[in-house]
Amino acid sequence: MYARVAKWDGAEADGLRESAREMQSRAGEGPPPGVPAKGFLMLIDPEGGRSMAIALFETEEDMRTGDEALNAMSPTRTDVGSRTSVEMYEVAIDARL
Repeated sequence: MYARVAKWDGAEADGLRESAREMQSRAGEGPPPGVPAKGFLMLIDPEGGRSMAIALFETEEDMRTGDEALNAMSPTRTDVGSRTSVEMYEVAIDARL
């Protein structure tokens, strides 16, 4: 399993909360086209104006394909801040209770 972690800063609290609600409402539709993700987490710090999007992929190749597609996307909202970094990891432990 592999993870692509994108960090965002400079958001407005209400913008982060609304964006999260919009994404949650579309979660049942699956990932965007060109993103072969197996899972997705969005962490938000509304008061700090920060968020983190973690996309999970089965293979490193899938992660690279998804990274290319996600890098080509830009949010249409200006109140969700700007992407400040993208990092990729191999998932060593996935323990959900």
